[in-house]
Amino acid sequence: MKNNKITQLFNIKYPIIQGGMIWVSGYKLASAVSNAGGLGLIGAGSMYPDVLREHIQKCKKATDKPFGVNVPMLYPQIDKIMNIIVEEGVKIVFTSAGNPKTWTAFLKEKGITVVHVVSSVKFALKAEAAGVDAVVCEGFEAGGHNGREETTTFTLIPMVKEQVKIPVISAGGIGTGRGMLAAMVLGADGVQIGSRFAATLESSAHDNFKQTIVNVKDGGTQLTLKELAPVRLVKNKFFQEVQELYKQNPTVGQIKELLGRARAKRGMFEGDLEDGELEIGQIAGLIHEIKPAKDVLEEIIAEYNLVKENL
Repeated sequence: MKNNKITQLFNIKYPIIQGGMIWVSGYKLASAVSNAGGLGLIGAGSMYPDVLREHIQKCKKATDKPFGVNVPMLYPQIDKIMNIIVEEGVKIVFTSAGNPKTWTAFLKEKGITVVHVVSSVKFALKAEAAGVDAVVCEGFEAGGHNGREETTTFTLIPMVKEQVKIPVISAGGIGTGRGMLAAMVLGADGVQIGSRFAATLESSAHDNFKQTIVNVKDGGTQLTLKELAPVRLVKNKFFQEVQELYKQNPTVGQIKELLGRARAKRGMFEGDLEDGELEIGQIAGLIHEIKPAKDVLEEIIAEYNLVKENL
């Protein structure tokens, strides 16, 4: 994979990026993935600024390899977050859930490599025009917040690849070597994997949530809450309450009231499987075991190479 655009862009061994997921991606997971040859990302979306600084500092001690920070642009204290990233010398930033124009120039001026997550060709072109170094095209199979278009990963990759000149990273529904190879065949230069790394020993998710990921079967998740921001959730008690509310043709205010605050934290970080918001991708149906991130990454690469040889 020496001539690979993504390994060259980030100076990593394998073109595998760990998703910067809220409540899951702390410094332990990011450093473990980076040490194993991928690119680890700290998920800033669930961290107060001082907590993010602490995770960056700990990550620098835990790995001498490249790592990055994922920043959802909906974050309320984004100015503080971006300044901490610059002050701490982070060299790679993934942005999502917002306009890439807002921060790309600022980050690039500081010598930072910028990647933006998109769910459509339109937004991929906007990201390229904003000057990002690569895009992550994420299909609606992915866990967490998602595109409204419901475009699948395998249709999105070639459509984005056809339109942009910058490297394309594929995400959504990828958690195996076979899935990685399929994405690369369709034109992806690398892959971003979230759900599979959520169910690792180093993930900061609650053990209850990790076990739920292992137990989820196909059809066990669904995209919902599109009026606020589309999100893929496990079909637990809270999800069923959302479905019941929809039968009453609710206002956006009523949906917000049901959602309340810190629902994802309750579910994913604190382990409330009934009333918490449990965000995970469709690939969870293929996740059967909680194991170290290094083992996950090595298994993906081994399967990728084996299947590629046997084709």
